[in-house]
Amino acid sequence: MRRPSMTRHEESAPQSRPGAPTLLITAGPTQEPIDAVRYLGNRSSGRLGIALAEAASAKGWRTILLLGPTPRRCEDTQVEVHRFRTTAELGALLEAHWPEVDALVMAAAVADFRPATTESGEEAGAIDPGEHKIRRRGGALTIHLEPTPDLLARCAETRRPGQTIVGFALEPRERMLESARAKLERKGADMIVANPLETMDAETIEATLVRRGGEEEQTPGAMGKGEFAEWLLERIAQESSERRRG
Repeated sequence: MRRPSMTRHEESAPQSRPGAPTLLITAGPTQEPIDAVRYLGNRSSGRLGIALAEAASAKGWRTILLLGPTPRRCEDTQVEVHRFRTTAELGALLEAHWPEVDALVMAAAVADFRPATTESGEEAGAIDPGEHKIRRRGGALTIHLEPTPDLLARCAETRRPGQTIVGFALEPRERMLESARAKLERKGADMIVANPLETMDAETIEATLVRRGGEEEQTPGAMGKGEFAEWLLERIAQESSERRRG
């Protein structure tokens, strides 16, 4: 398996404010290889997760960003950045960093399925992608998919007291809140950001924050993603502070 890229900003050492929480953010898409040149992916840009990381760092939080295969970069040199490509690589990074942080924001668009085998029995997702390419031939090609590990639920299962988990639910507007409420309970998160599908390619975001206990809070209309990052961080800081106090 390809190792995650461990690229930490070296220009200056992280300077966190004393007493500030440590925040772990995932951002961007995953790419699940079909063969050496093809993959299953999605259109996530990672823009929102990067905005959250930069805003948190500006507040003096120690911030770790796990960033998927996107051309976008985090420009704040105080943010510790690690790159991943696949769900498995992201899972390994979460396993390494989740125990040390106070809060997790799962803003990455993680694949629900990955290639397992083709109709000929070739292991599409498990092969060495550098040595294999599925050749064009007559007739259809069937690629079987298997579920990826549920990383958010796994983090909830291994959390220690005082840790906060924030997830996202990207759904059609008409079932957005219903899906977020169900995901909150199913995954064991503390908060779910419910946002409509059109958010993915937009400059702005209009969302509803769903909390445990049934509290729901809407953004004051559409917000730029940088502005929304500030809005969400205020609420994460409050939740994290309450949880760390016990």
